[in-house]
Amino acid sequence: MSHIIIDGYNVIGIFHKDMEKARDGFVNLLIDYKKIKAHDITVVFDGYKNGAGTEHVAVRGGVKIIYSRLGERADDVIKRIISRDRKEWIVVSNDRDIANHSWSVNSIPVPSESFFEIVSRHAGQGVKQTNEETADELSCKDFEEDEYPHASKGNPYRPSKKEKAIRRALSKL
Repeated sequence: MSHIIIDGYNVIGIFHKDMEKARDGFVNLLIDYKKIKAHDITVVFDGYKNGAGTEHVAVRGGVKIIYSRLGERADDVIKRIISRDRKEWIVVSNDRDIANHSWSVNSIPVPSESFFEIVSRHAGQGVKQTNEETADELSCKDFEEDEYPHASKGNPYRPSKKEKAIRRALSKL
């Protein structure tokens, strides 16, 4: 069983006419997925701009749903949880800051698109990818270290330790 924590709005986006319907649809997808794969799933949604004064936690269909409190970002909640609970988390977000923090606490960041595609496929709600990339290509491309112009060492055809860890995490899903 894997421990998965998800940045909810990072996966579903924020440009929906009915955000409540989009959130509920995503949570229902996660519930269907949990029935197939018995993972420990936590999804965190931002309450930064219009949340309650305290953090709100609920459980639906075995999926833990957290709404951050007013003034707190989902990113901060995710970092706090994966730092406190010293498990190997699979952290679903495209946010580079969360990815870097995940690596630092021995957790594995996974790109949102790859996760959504895999979960949709397993839950029977197949999603067409917008382009011809595979989950492996997405996983490696989204977290490349393109900020450093120096040449990398080693065999260019062999995946890095981080790429292998991401692929291993995706295979668990």
